[in-house]
Amino acid sequence: MRLIRGLTNLKRIAGRADSPLASGCVATIGNFDGVHRGHTTIISQVKEKSRALGLPSVVIIFEPQPQEFFRGDQAPPRLMPFRQKFEALLAEGVDMVLCIRFDQTFRSYSAMGFIDDVLIGGLGVRHLVVGDDFRFGCDRAGDFRLLNQVGQERGFSVENTRTVTVDGERVSSTRVRNALTVNGLEEAERLLGHPYRIHGRVVYGRQLGRQLGAPTANILLHKMAALRGVYVVRARLDSGQWQDGIANIGLRPTVDGKRPSLEVHLFDFAGTLYGQHLDVVFRHGLRDEVKFDSVDELRQQIVRDFETARAWLAANPATPDT
Repeated sequence: MRLIRGLTNLKRIAGRADSPLASGCVATIGNFDGVHRGHTTIISQVKEKSRALGLPSVVIIFEPQPQEFFRGDQAPPRLMPFRQKFEALLAEGVDMVLCIRFDQTFRSYSAMGFIDDVLIGGLGVRHLVVGDDFRFGCDRAGDFRLLNQVGQERGFSVENTRTVTVDGERVSSTRVRNALTVNGLEEAERLLGHPYRIHGRVVYGRQLGRQLGAPTANILLHKMAALRGVYVVRARLDSGQWQDGIANIGLRPTVDGKRPSLEVHLFDFAGTLYGQHLDVVFRHGLRDEVKFDSVDELRQQIVRDFETARAWLAANPATPDT
């Protein structure tokens, strides 16, 4: 069992005689948006302790993320959708992910209620890794000090997270997001530990790209991404095959787009991509997203974008597996 969705399922699993949490676990809590170098360091701490204690490692995340609940459309853009985050956490060697629905009911949880019902009653936490600035519970009343105090009384230990810095500053999701917002792909890569990518399923679109001479694989984004504009990309298909291409990410203002989307055109590719999951790596920014006066102007710009992208790819060939 790798994903536990919601507190109801957690309670059901915890009540089983064969529960994987029967002896407890080592856990950490956070948004883990982007799963950047700071996050992977925290996960390493959790795994070290879980191996030492012979217990499963668990990452607790929230859906929607708390800022999305409180701020709605004004919340910062996501670095990755939920499925991609879950897969990234598993790739780091996490045994289980608990995803708690952040709604009005959960928002009203007291700090002690969270400790009793989730950490102790649900997960049986034996060791917890969190930052010393971590706050939780209704009105953010719970903190590191409270966790330490209750842990000493109830039989679990609490450890502070290790800080990771790049260029003298702490690595954070906000810092990655800020880099991407100004097209700082190289800085984002240093903070993430790998090139920025978005993973998503190809869905049926309006076929506008085909009408413009540039058929695209359309990936709907439930939230606006930190990137907006036209990019040179490299995409991995379900088969494991890599293809170079060009992508537009944003709202498609010329054709009155209403929902954020990622549209990817793969160069020299013939085939059907509907239903596949593409792993899209952003390699180079070409231009901002622009609203053109006519579809014909957009068509002409697409031709120029293709030429520019192919020239950049010729000068910057990718390695076989990226």
